[in-house]
Amino acid sequence: MPIVVRVKSRRDPAQFVFLDESVILSGKTSTTRPILAIGCKTSRTFDMQIVIFDMDGTLIDSGRDITASVNHVRKTVYGLGPLTISFVVEAINLDKRNLALLFYERETYEPEAKIVFEAHYHDQCVQTPRLYSGIGQLLDELAGAGVRLSVATNAPAVFAGRMLTHLGVADTFDKIIGSADVEKSKPHPAMLHLILDDYGFNPERDFAIMVGDNSKDMEAARRAGIPGAFVTWGFSPVGIGDFVFEHPDGLLQLVQTAGRLKS
Repeated sequence: MPIVVRVKSRRDPAQFVFLDESVILSGKTSTTRPILAIGCKTSRTFDMQIVIFDMDGTLIDSGRDITASVNHVRKTVYGLGPLTISFVVEAINLDKRNLALLFYERETYEPEAKIVFEAHYHDQCVQTPRLYSGIGQLLDELAGAGVRLSVATNAPAVFAGRMLTHLGVADTFDKIIGSADVEKSKPHPAMLHLILDDYGFNPERDFAIMVGDNSKDMEAARRAGIPGAFVTWGFSPVGIGDFVFEHPDGLLQLVQTAGRLKS
């Protein structure tokens, strides 16, 4: 018998996500929000399904290129030695951090560092990024099923567009929203609201989920009133979300199941 997961939130006090028991088990549902699982006999499809992805550490591995540009700034602006990829990636995904201090030993970002980084990263960002294993197939499957796909990244959209175009998946997404497109980046829900409102999202008849590898993604989802799926295949091997997936197949199964069943 299918299981229905009721997600209570400020935006939608009674949104239902329908899952087979196997999805519950593979998805490792968490208790970050009140979730009630009950048996269900009624089914009809959602009018629209929306999946919003974070980019770095979720869709693509960009750690090498980010580190290269950080180290370029360290060397040319501050005369500092290089940082390792693992250090940079871990720093980016800390819940609370001062990246200016961690990367450049300064309390705040200085204009020169920002200018030098962005000039270098414009070319560097397409040197070695790669889609994580299974992401290409996941996007093809979702798009082929009519699922609406968008990206909400704290990186500038100009870089995101270049990277996703380089990897051949940019046209898969309806929207690629970056840090400059809203007043406040994640964990503020502005990016998600911008995407959902553009789709005309109605929580009573539509299904939406935020997918990311960072607590900021999960907090943005919570504040936007939609479930958050934390993925462990990217920058963060451990995290908490309404769902936690180790491979894109689990996410695909969740969306497929939600698409077949509705209260």
